[in-house]
Amino acid sequence: MAIHLTNARIVDGHGTEPGPPVCVVIEGDRITEILAHAPASAAADAIDLGGRTLMPGLIDAHVHVVAVVASLGLNATLPDSLVATRSARIQHEMLMRGFTTVRDLGGADHGQVVASDEGSVLGPRLIICGKALSQTGGHCDFRGRYNNGVNLFETRLGALGRLCDGVSEVRRAAREELKAGATYIKIMANGGVASPTDPIHFLGFAREEILAAVEEAENAGTYVAAHLYTDAAIRRAVECGVHSLEHCNLIQPETAQLAAAAGAIAVPTLVTYDKLSEEGEALGIGCEAIAKIDDVRLAGMASLTIMHEAGLPMAFGTDLLGAMHRHQSEEFVIRGRVLPAQVVIAAATSIAARLCRMEGRIGTIAPGAFADLIVVDGNPLADLALLTGQGRHIPLIMKGGVVVKHTRWH
Repeated sequence: MAIHLTNARIVDGHGTEPGPPVCVVIEGDRITEILAHAPASAAADAIDLGGRTLMPGLIDAHVHVVAVVASLGLNATLPDSLVATRSARIQHEMLMRGFTTVRDLGGADHGQVVASDEGSVLGPRLIICGKALSQTGGHCDFRGRYNNGVNLFETRLGALGRLCDGVSEVRRAAREELKAGATYIKIMANGGVASPTDPIHFLGFAREEILAAVEEAENAGTYVAAHLYTDAAIRRAVECGVHSLEHCNLIQPETAQLAAAAGAIAVPTLVTYDKLSEEGEALGIGCEAIAKIDDVRLAGMASLTIMHEAGLPMAFGTDLLGAMHRHQSEEFVIRGRVLPAQVVIAAATSIAARLCRMEGRIGTIAPGAFADLIVVDGNPLADLALLTGQGRHIPLIMKGGVVVKHTRWH
């Protein structure tokens, strides 16, 4: 039976005002038609939205669904069964906020993709890179100063990454992750906040290693995403062919222009630095990590303006850990302080869909797209905070044509 969503006003990031009322026809898991008026059909299940906003399901292009505690070193030591169970809850909560697709940037495995696709876990569509690749002493090396032994926990579900050094190890690691179900490759190409022995300014991997990862990804018909903060690291990554630029807090105008010309996409994740600064210590983030946060947090807002003015597309990302996942939707409001609401919404719809290489299937309301949809009470173009509040202003959520939330309205 078809579903008709009538009197729907579409907001998808392509206009500055909601569209006129339309009828969206859904059959199975797909949108089949967008009509000016609802057809007279007794066979259809009609839901009258009463002029409410209809949006494509939201896309978060930088998450870690297996980061069930804030301390990533501790996270890697937890039993797989515990991580999987807690991760299922995190994914369900994301879906209930309106995120129908998420791109995991390190940790999630193909079994979790299957569980989501078959409905064993009620969560978003899951796009994965497997384990992120890190050099020894890089952003996924949590052994600390005094442990040079084998990284015993990198095969655990709770480990966000794996260590590899040298071109041959990078090639093998990339091939193994692709074989295991990764749809793109993630590398740690800069120092990080959460890891103990890599200051922010550190460059991760030699150029030859980055080029090897890029070649392996291209051989498989996909791309490399890189963890990056400093301008030097971002420029080097772009020059080596990295496509997805994560964080980018310290980017400068010339490098932003270079990245835009290269066809790259950036994924800022500003909310995580706010929350790490406020809550990280109480949640077990070490003092060495807390000391790094302001190095990148304070430059974050300026980076949005720099990238926007350079014409560098930005997808929506959050990068939250453990209990901080509840702040996911606050990224909309943070970005809205310096960017037009239309641009912020496009980041979580069409631009994120392009980054996920699912244009026309997600992030849009059009014939042939998956029926991943949310209804919002009010106009997010006028108030991005309507997308926050744990879905309080989102009475209806649909994933693949299945209604997963419907709070009745009058």
